[in-house]
Amino acid sequence: MFATLLSLLDTLGLIAFATTGALVASRQQMDITGFVLLAVATGVGGGTLRDVVLGLTPVFWVRAPAPVLLCAGIGAVGYFLAHLPASRLTLVLWCDAIGLSGFSVTGADVALTAGAHPAVAVGLGVATATVGGILRDLLGGETPLILRREIYVTASLLGSVVFLSALALGVTRDFAMAMGGSACFLLRGVALIRNWSLPRYRARPPSAP
Repeated sequence: MFATLLSLLDTLGLIAFATTGALVASRQQMDITGFVLLAVATGVGGGTLRDVVLGLTPVFWVRAPAPVLLCAGIGAVGYFLAHLPASRLTLVLWCDAIGLSGFSVTGADVALTAGAHPAVAVGLGVATATVGGILRDLLGGETPLILRREIYVTASLLGSVVFLSALALGVTRDFAMAMGGSACFLLRGVALIRNWSLPRYRARPPSAP
């Protein structure tokens, strides 16, 4: 059951992130090569960094190229269908929330299985979930979501922490992954609906000597 859920979350994250890559390419009016490039970079970028940091060589998509082929296919299809959504930005944000939720827990799980310390596993869960989106936005000429005034990394961090905390409390891996993914998506979703953001730093006069 666990292997099935892990595969499902990974596939869901790939589809969601690849879709956002294609939609960002459409917002920038790229050609079909640009669509494929952004879809692939968004889908596998975070997992590639995770595997390199963990020393898992070759990285996951070199051993089995199905993830790259799936993302490339979504990018190519997106070239012909990206005009259909009424609001591509809204669809980007919600698909990104789905990918963020899935990869936050699967990335942490891969790191934990590879022998990483739980704290490192949390960091690599966040990296898996966010690096692909950073690549997408940089290649697409947009400000990365991670740098905007939005609850984004915080949601990913929450998902990874909830997952690992549930495991530490003896919860089954399947249920722990469901808990972590749900926590991430709930926080990110509510933040999108209510336009939540963390307080910004505000300049203040220096203290008197």
